Amino acid sequence: MLHHIELWVPDLPRAEQSWGRLLSRLGYTEYQRWPEGVSWTLGGTYVVAEQSPALSASSHDRRRPGLNHLAFHGGSRMEVDALVADATSHGWALMFHDQHPFAGGPDHYAAYLRNEDGFEAEIVAGDAP
Repeated sequence: MLHHIELWVPDLPRAEQSWGRLLSRLGYTEYQRWPEGVSWTLGGTYVVAEQSPALSASSHDRRRPGLNHLAFHGGSRMEVDALVADATSHGWALMFHDQHPFAGGPDHYAAYLRNEDGFEAEIVAGDAP
């Protein structure tokens, strides 16, 4: 089981708007807060957003070696659609418009989102086609 994920972000308030809203819609609750960061927890796993003074770049590029994206269970197709509608007004943009919601294939109903800092989240529906 995954323990936690820590994302170093260039702008903490912006990360709180995008990641905080998305994670809360997925059932996470705020867990910890300190001047440079905040975390959200669900079950035994938590996600951290931290604006570290040790950052060496101003944005994330998912195409470079390292983290490409985080994928989350999003509930039913209807719940994924509602989450996408909400996320796009809170710092996320829908990717692969022309293939949505089947950009991952005809049997994979999911939304691919990208926030202003270049992080990608995939929200996967759990109901059958």
